[in-house]
Amino acid sequence: MPCAYDFSLPALTGGTVDFAGWKGKPLLIVNTASRCGFTPQYEGLQALWREMEGELVVVGVPSNDFGAQEPGSAADIETFCHRNYGVSFPMTEKCHVRGPQATPLFRWLAAEGGFFARPRWNFFKYLINRQGELTNWYSSLTPPSASRLRDAVARVLLED
Repeated sequence: MPCAYDFSLPALTGGTVDFAGWKGKPLLIVNTASRCGFTPQYEGLQALWREMEGELVVVGVPSNDFGAQEPGSAADIETFCHRNYGVSFPMTEKCHVRGPQATPLFRWLAAEGGFFARPRWNFFKYLINRQGELTNWYSSLTPPSASRLRDAVARVLLED
């Protein structure tokens, strides 16, 4: 049975984001966009990444699937994220996160989480435990600073 560590995606700046390299570490996977009302969540994601660095891996997955809110090139996305939010967590190339063109990772997340776990907008968040299993998902309305997300991260970090 597949787990999150079985996937890889092209990295935003070249190379590959290989989830196998984080085996045993919890992950927070987020579909992102630069021109969205939820874009300021990059700030909270970066804060979470800094605070939990070495314990929790935050992975941004840019997508243009919702409202064409990520129209730029990889260089545009990287510049925007770094300049405006100081993003230093791993980012993948822009990819599809819904529908028949969705990357295998997001097809797996949707299958694991069920119908309502499918991203319906930018900044859906997926919490993966140390075994590579989806433990919970959060809609765009749940910011990275939300206590229910932070509490779930704390619980996953305590698991063996």
